[in-house]
Amino acid sequence: MTVFLLALGAACCLGLGFVLQQHAAQRAPKGDLLRWRLLLDLMRMPDWLLGIAFMIAGQVLSALALSQGEVTLVEPLLATNLVWAMLLARRITGTRLGRSGWIGVAMIALGVTAFIAAGQPQGGGPGVGPLRQWLVIGTVAGLALALVSAARRLPLFEEATLLALAAGLLYGLQDALTRATFDLIDQHGATAAFASWQPYTVIGIGVVGLLLVQSAFEAAPLRMSLPALTAAQPLAGIACAVGFLGDQVRITPAALAWQSAGMAAIVVGVVVLGRHPALPGAK
Repeated sequence: MTVFLLALGAACCLGLGFVLQQHAAQRAPKGDLLRWRLLLDLMRMPDWLLGIAFMIAGQVLSALALSQGEVTLVEPLLATNLVWAMLLARRITGTRLGRSGWIGVAMIALGVTAFIAAGQPQGGGPGVGPLRQWLVIGTVAGLALALVSAARRLPLFEEATLLALAAGLLYGLQDALTRATFDLIDQHGATAAFASWQPYTVIGIGVVGLLLVQSAFEAAPLRMSLPALTAAQPLAGIACAVGFLGDQVRITPAALAWQSAGMAAIVVGVVVLGRHPALPGAK
């Protein structure tokens, strides 16, 4: 129960933070897109700083959840951040939730429930060698880099979506490496853990992901970026957890079918909420 509460609290803080950050990023100069100067400009905006405070709180809560639960359990719960984002955006826009909003909320809730119930995520699987670990990490990082490269050749609206997808992939990888850091602390102590590369990679990914997310928020309305970010993060996190952390889910045909249906429902719910009029720029 503690893991569920921590993950849902993290999702709430992240969703609120994303809305506030996007509200500020829309006012930043377009010439700052994908430049570190963008973060310096945003630091002068109080609403962006409040959004960052919420995001940091969300990351701390998600780290605590990952320290006590498996990535394959926490990631689907973090996908509910879009629900909280829409609730705040609804207050800003004054738009009612309506039928489509409730459908999106129900799809995400049912998808999370179906995935967790069918997959029964648990850790303790056999360890993997460095080759497989770096293959998974390299694949995720390579996909993110390819998305950023492709985004630079597209109009701003499409660029925002690809940048958000890239950030989501990196955040999923960051979550898996956060879990790996806590595993190192449990097994070898904090000194040994912070002498390894994992915690510093977590910090580096967080900084790069922040630049990508703020650039996506600056480039286009929230509906073009947040759904992509929200959908990509759990998919990448679960792939990394199964790929090199030893997380296990049930692999019977029925379980796999329900897990696939659950993840599909989460993605559909994210897309439905992303198009809801409550989100700034949605139509």
